[in-house]
Amino acid sequence: MTRTKKLPSKNISILDVARKSGVSITTVSRVINKIGTVKEKNRIRVMSAVKELKFQPSVFAQRLATGKSNVVALVIPRYEGVFYSFYALEIIRGVGTMCEALKLDLLLHLTDARSTLSLRGIGGMIFSDIIGNRAQLEDSLEKGIPTVVINYYAEDLEVSCIAVDNCGGAEGAVNYLIELGHRKIAHITGDVLTQAAAKRLEGYKLALQKNGIKLKEEYIFHTDYSRGQARSAAENLLKASDPATAVFVASDSMALEVMAVARELGRDIPRDLSIVGFDDNPSGLYGPVALTTVRQPLIRMAEESVKELNRLIALKKNAPKKILLPAELVIRESCKPFSGG
Repeated sequence: MTRTKKLPSKNISILDVARKSGVSITTVSRVINKIGTVKEKNRIRVMSAVKELKFQPSVFAQRLATGKSNVVALVIPRYEGVFYSFYALEIIRGVGTMCEALKLDLLLHLTDARSTLSLRGIGGMIFSDIIGNRAQLEDSLEKGIPTVVINYYAEDLEVSCIAVDNCGGAEGAVNYLIELGHRKIAHITGDVLTQAAAKRLEGYKLALQKNGIKLKEEYIFHTDYSRGQARSAAENLLKASDPATAVFVASDSMALEVMAVARELGRDIPRDLSIVGFDDNPSGLYGPVALTTVRQPLIRMAEESVKELNRLIALKKNAPKKILLPAELVIRESCKPFSGG
């Protein structure tokens, strides 16, 4: 039987480095935190001692010494299935990639509206949407923490925000259906407590109004973005006595559920029902037919939020910018010109 001898562990401190290099603790701290006014010979001695002792500086101590923090907190409202959400995963990917490029540390914080955020040691905050957690955003601003909001256009707050033109994207989608000759156009909404879903509903209504088409409330089906509620809405839509010939759906995942229900009821897409989604989720390419959708620049929005936060951190003052990114209609196979009576 082989035995291994466990070596005694020792936490190497800044004091050990100072003793090894023969300089003061202050000098060691200045070298580690890359503060000037250290003689070159002392810098070399300190770095040699750090390497020999395998000293790992405390990140928190470094922040205290420099008065800066490179930790960025990404706050995502908690909801069921968040880690299966195309939106959430794209935001995390975009923020994470740009944080790595700018040498920032990312802290992911899933939260509900009732919890208090711990802001100790945070250099900046990115709020991924505001859904019932406005108090958390206001608290961050009151404490003077550099803050950026994404996927929510905050007109009434002095805060940088980067959002997608959800209203314009929705209006463009419905205009496309109208150009194809459709007049009976339904809308399956997302959770209108979110600004994105509310703006998509607004864009739907604007397109009908501008084209002289009377709004029918029975053609609007309210959901919470879940596929379960999308299924129920699709069943009601397809079994109606005067069914719509086209539908604009507030998310691609729900649009795919509408497709599934239509097939189960013996309907053909797009012959019997034209469908437009919203997101440009890659899964929309692999349904029964490729889904026509509205592409929102999620990665760009996420990356721009980190760049903006980095700018605010460097400025050391609140100088907010408000950016609205355009959405783009992506035409595929799920829509066709209306040919009925």
